[in-house]
Formats: sequence, structure tokens, C-alpha cells
Amino acid sequence: MEVDDLTVGYGSTPVLTGVSLRVARGSVVCLTGENGIGKSTLLRCVSGLQRADAGTVRVFGRSPGGTPQFWRAVVSTVEPPSWYPGLTTREHGELVCRAHGLDPDDAGIDEALDRFGLAGHADAIPASLSSGQKQRLVLALALLRPSSLLVLDEPEQRLDPDARAAVAAMLRDYRETGGTVLMAGHDDGFARAAGAEIVTVAALIGTP
Repeated sequence: MEVDDLTVGYGSTPVLTGVSLRVARGSVVCLTGENGIGKSTLLRCVSGLQRADAGTVRVFGRSPGGTPQFWRAVVSTVEPPSWYPGLTTREHGELVCRAHGLDPDDAGIDEALDRFGLAGHADAIPASLSSGQKQRLVLALALLRPSSLLVLDEPEQRLDPDARAAVAAMLRDYRETGGTVLMAGHDDGFARAAGAEIVTVAALIGTP
């Protein structure tokens, strides 16, 4: 992933100016910085969800977003999840599997829900879950499908210490199987546990 001289603003308000970043395949990078510094905006640009005012973003050598090939390779949790009315948590997992050519019976949906402490909520409607349970479901679905890049916005948010440790371990495993992770967060301990290089967004401005 390559970000070069990226500038993004909302109206007349600049959010990112001259930001450059390199993320090598098979690495984990965590963006940090105070609220409002542009972490989520940078993730949105990498995910192809935000158009830059200037500069370039290349993911796997191409502009992000816009093609089925991109979305087969990339999972992003930057946007709020869309829950389908009437579908249970397990049925959401089945839908994700079918959308990516997996047999739901062989994909390990129940194991994924169990890893995230959601086995007892397989028949629940996501809207009825607590905020922490919804966050765990988002991550379970993100890791259930095949991908090469995870773009995660504060994956540790609303998780208790045990869940944070478990997610950090899963991100290490993801990297060890060849996956790449770019995430934003506020918990340096979680980032270190995930094996991440911690990068402050302010330090990216004007870097080559």
C-alpha cells in the first residue's frame, strides 16, 4: 500500500495535508493520534470510500475501491455496519460466506462466533446486541471471509481486556498467514499485542 502526498478536506477545512505512508505486505500498522487528526479519513481513502483532493493512493498497485477484485481482497470496517432486518447473527455469517464463494457449512461460522463470545447469540438479531457484542460481530464477520488486507477503525473499541487480547492474537495470526492490516486506534498496548508498528498521523505529514 502506498499513499503519496495525500490532501483531504471537508469544505474549506483541511483534515490531511501532504500525508505519505507505506505499508508492506504482511505487516500490521496502527495509526494513532488525537481525535480529529484524520485517522479515519486516511482509512476511508485507503478503502476507496473517500476521494482525496490531491495526492495518490495505491493498494496492491491500483487505485482503491470500485472493482469486485478490490473488495474480494479488502475488508474495511470504517463504515458503520449495515444489519439486514430479520437476519440473525449466524445468518449474517452465512450471507458473508455465500457472497464470497464459501460453503457456510464448511466455513466455520459457529467457531467464529464462539471465538468472539457470541455462540449464545447465534439466533439473535444484531440490532438487539449490546455495543460491545456488535463490535465483536463486526470483527467476526471481517475475519470469517477470505481477504488480503484488513482496514480496521479502532477494532479495540468497546471490547473488554480479554476480548482485546483475543482480537490482538487473531490479528497476529492473520499476519502470519500473509495478510496485511492497517488500523487506527487509541490503545498502544493493544497495537503492540497485535504486533503492529505504531505510526502517529502527525508524523506522516510531509514525509517522502
